[in-house]
Amino acid sequence: MAAADGSALLAAAGLRKRFGALVVLDGVDFSVGADEAVGIVGPNGAGKTTLLSIFAGSQRPDGGSIRFRGVDVTSSGAATRCRLGIARAHQVPKPFGGMTVFENVLVGASTGGGRRGRDAYRKVVDVLDLCEMSSIANRPAESLGLLDRKRLELARALATEPQVLLLDEIGAGLTDEEAAQLVETIRELRRQDVALVWIEHIVHVLVQVVERLVAMDSGRVIAEGEPEAVMKDAAVIDAYLGTASV
Repeated sequence: MAAADGSALLAAAGLRKRFGALVVLDGVDFSVGADEAVGIVGPNGAGKTTLLSIFAGSQRPDGGSIRFRGVDVTSSGAATRCRLGIARAHQVPKPFGGMTVFENVLVGASTGGGRRGRDAYRKVVDVLDLCEMSSIANRPAESLGLLDRKRLELARALATEPQVLLLDEIGAGLTDEEAAQLVETIRELRRQDVALVWIEHIVHVLVQVVERLVAMDSGRVIAEGEPEAVMKDAAVIDAYLGTASV
């Protein structure tokens, strides 16, 4: 079940967004509680990534509101929300070129997390250990393979010490074996008191972690609840396959 308004860590009400004549979000309500893991699924064009961008503060809604820890943050930008405790890992990793893995994560700890000196270094060491990247800390970030780039994207976000971590198709492009390794890392995060909002097309990966699933289509929430029940919902099947009878 959705977190009640009073217990929600991050909550959106009536979010609307359009690009010209295209309505991308059409009155979306959403919430995630502290320590909860919520997955978002839906076909291409459902509005999932736009929703995550609005949560992160990189896009502004045309209507509706967003509250974080009970405070309205609708007009706050991405940097402010990061300092408050909302971080995002993108679908396509974009490491800082010319820097090592350690230095990339240090940017997250210092610029995003506000740590300085030895305190920042200790945070980086802890995060690299959590993400199983300690052995490649001094490697140039641009030399990494896709799985390690995904881990680095995750580590850089974690270094900001988020209370809510937004994951945008972090499993995209990985083999089944690589995706399984990433799932184990994300499962470990569940022990770190971090709430997750995770968009993923690889549903069998997603449901290994999340407790609740939200399905979207054409900018609206069409189903919500336990993952197995949501994926069997007639409206969800129709959104994916074009017919509820399949």
